[in-house]
Amino acid sequence: MKALLLVLLFYVASSSAFPVAPETEDKVQLVENYLQHFYNLETDKQSRFKNKNIKTVTEKLKEMQAFFGLKVTGKPDVDTLEVMKKPRCGVPDVGQYVLTDGNPKWERKNLTYRIVNYTPDMNQADVEKAIQKAFKVWSDVSPLTFKRIYDGNADIMMSFETGDHRDNSPFDGPNGLLAHAFQPGNGIGGDVHFDEEEYWTKGSNGYNLFFVAAHELGHSLGLSHSTDPGALMYPTYSYIEPNEFHLPQDDINGIQTVYGPSDNPVKPTGPTTPGTCDPKLTFDAVATMRGELLFFKDRYFWRKHPQMTEVDLNFISLFWPNLPSGIQAAYENVERDQVFLFKENKYWVLSGYDLVYNHPKSIYDFGFPKNVKRINAAFSDENSGKTYFFVGDKYWRYDENSRSMDQGYPKKIINDFRGIGKKIDAAFQSGRYIYFFIGTRQFQFDPNVKRVVSVMKSNSWFNC
Repeated sequence: MKALLLVLLFYVASSSAFPVAPETEDKVQLVENYLQHFYNLETDKQSRFKNKNIKTVTEKLKEMQAFFGLKVTGKPDVDTLEVMKKPRCGVPDVGQYVLTDGNPKWERKNLTYRIVNYTPDMNQADVEKAIQKAFKVWSDVSPLTFKRIYDGNADIMMSFETGDHRDNSPFDGPNGLLAHAFQPGNGIGGDVHFDEEEYWTKGSNGYNLFFVAAHELGHSLGLSHSTDPGALMYPTYSYIEPNEFHLPQDDINGIQTVYGPSDNPVKPTGPTTPGTCDPKLTFDAVATMRGELLFFKDRYFWRKHPQMTEVDLNFISLFWPNLPSGIQAAYENVERDQVFLFKENKYWVLSGYDLVYNHPKSIYDFGFPKNVKRINAAFSDENSGKTYFFVGDKYWRYDENSRSMDQGYPKKIINDFRGIGKKIDAAFQSGRYIYFFIGTRQFQFDPNVKRVVSVMKSNSWFNC
């Protein structure tokens, strides 16, 4: 990695004729372009032989890493390059498209918008519905109102464009810059442009127009990018089921800071991004996967390797667009190299990071009675081939070899797991111990002596 940094620094500080391996040259170009576009990196072509730009690149890399919550190294490491490759909004993270000095905002609360043209990827009715829903995201939590007009100049003009479309911010083709918007002001102020070379949809394939439009409208109303990875105004694209979307509290706070509270009698609130070291953190499900630990919470999951100090917070949808948020139970079958994920009366199967089934299957395939509507927690004992399912104050035992429920179940949890008498949120087995999660606490249970041997915070695996 130091060699890559040296190449990057030599590249910035020397001429483009400097011999560089093609793969490294691509990385160098990626870093330079990204920092120029989103972090105001200035490169003076007349001074490329001078070393004064080296410090600038390092500083800009650190700025970018801090923004995304990465380890701040000033080096183009693997995690940094991975973020740089993600599809995202074209508005810079620093030095936004400011048309006027200060923090521009609309001086009136009743705004107009116009859809100038349409993408051939979607039905016109679906485009109109997505855009209308995107405006409603902001009108529901602020005193702003939006009216569509069909000709003439609107406050917010929305259009699909390609390449260089004469606004000094050309698009770059598929899977890069998805869209951009301009902050409030006259002329181009407030306008939204979508890259027509992307594949636009109303679902999870391609890029969901509703989510991108809602994000860009935040810029049209005067918001800049948020450092909160769960916020709508976070710069990189992520997908969740639109019907499950609620505007995060970070975005509500942002728009109300600019325009004041909503006129609704019931003041709107939204979800907050879980803090890794929040002492009140609870989990929906926990499972092992190929030596790693996966902790699920709402639309997020954490990846943790027991031998690594770092822990990564990710969107479920970034890895598995067809998985729902709010996974309620999960376990790994090590022998089959599969992870089973449960929500309500459905389950999904992962093989490594690949989703085996695009459509969920029924939990009644396991032999549960119809009065079981959801599973609270599960873990699988690798040695015995038995999987334990926890539902309310009872548990079932399933034989992975015969693929059938064992006779004599369900049984009371309290009778066989002393000290674990309440409803369980999550569970997994590691080594000789079973770990049960109940609220903010984690109970380390030794099945050999059949008792709890230690009680810890739920997020103690995160080195908090």
